[in-house]
Amino acid sequence: MLKSKIGGIGYYVPENIVTNQDLLRVMDTSDEWIQERTGILERRYGKKFEETPATMGARAAEIAIERAGINKEEIDFIIFATLSPDYYFPGCGVLLQRELGITKTEIGALDVRNQCSGFVYGLSVADQFIKTGMYKNILLVGSEMHSMGLDFSTRGRNVTVIFGDGAGAVVLQPTEDENQGILTTHLHSDGTYAEKLALISPGSHGAYHFNKMAIETDFGFPDVEFGEMFVNPTMIENAYTYPVMEGQFVFKMAIQKFPEVIMEALKKTGLTTNDIDLLVPHQANLRISQFVQAKLKLSDDKVWNNIQRYGNTTAASIPIALCEAWEAGKVKAGDLVCLAAFGSGFTWGSALIRW
Repeated sequence: MLKSKIGGIGYYVPENIVTNQDLLRVMDTSDEWIQERTGILERRYGKKFEETPATMGARAAEIAIERAGINKEEIDFIIFATLSPDYYFPGCGVLLQRELGITKTEIGALDVRNQCSGFVYGLSVADQFIKTGMYKNILLVGSEMHSMGLDFSTRGRNVTVIFGDGAGAVVLQPTEDENQGILTTHLHSDGTYAEKLALISPGSHGAYHFNKMAIETDFGFPDVEFGEMFVNPTMIENAYTYPVMEGQFVFKMAIQKFPEVIMEALKKTGLTTNDIDLLVPHQANLRISQFVQAKLKLSDDKVWNNIQRYGNTTAASIPIALCEAWEAGKVKAGDLVCLAAFGSGFTWGSALIRW
């Protein structure tokens, strides 16, 4: 039976390190406050006017392609996951294709907008394409440049201190080895509380969310008429163009859904938590990862966390962490690797991989 495997993996993070102390220059916070709530010590920010999600994704992709033992011209499909695209449209998939110099092959490019769970969603899509024989070398990239769209003031500190920039990539290829490949993927969503973690404007809602949904969800947005304008000075002055998050609500949902979707994958394959060699969770918050680890009764050596150094890189966090773990020798042939994510939407998912 044809399955899909990760044939190559790579990641890229910008050189610019931004510590918690650095953020004190622009907002009222402290290293202790940030560490206590998130576990983060530092994050990376891309070079303005030089780096974008597409360019960073290309750097990670080049490493993954080389490690897969193929030429970039052999890539026959692209999947790009991000919440911080270069442009509102077109998507980053075609920009990545152009950056890699493989436009002549005119391969398809799919953009995935599932935020923190974007990489797991993309992995599931790629897995289906590989198993059906439609494609043989799928490039899956998760890349984010949050630093271009955060509120660097005390007003925005609850969100801003969490996020960082970076990119991760894998090449999915077919395998007939029964002891290798993606065993199962599981995807879920619930849009009931979509505005609890969101960037609502600019958007095409014509102020619908401000006049209806926002007030109902206690975001504190005034009941004003913006008409159907995509963006205007009032939105900018009142910081409506920045992300909003109800942290405690998101935390409670995450610690519920993370274990559920992991156990769903294990049940599907007849495995248990004892069979997991390494859990690579989306790096949302170190406290969330620690809760999930305790819930599943996994030892420290069976969980890979790097949010302390990179912050939350959303769709890029799992491939970055997975690549780091692999490079460190924590992922070996035959190991059972579990990936899991939860994020805005809300969307969540898991994957089990026999390396």
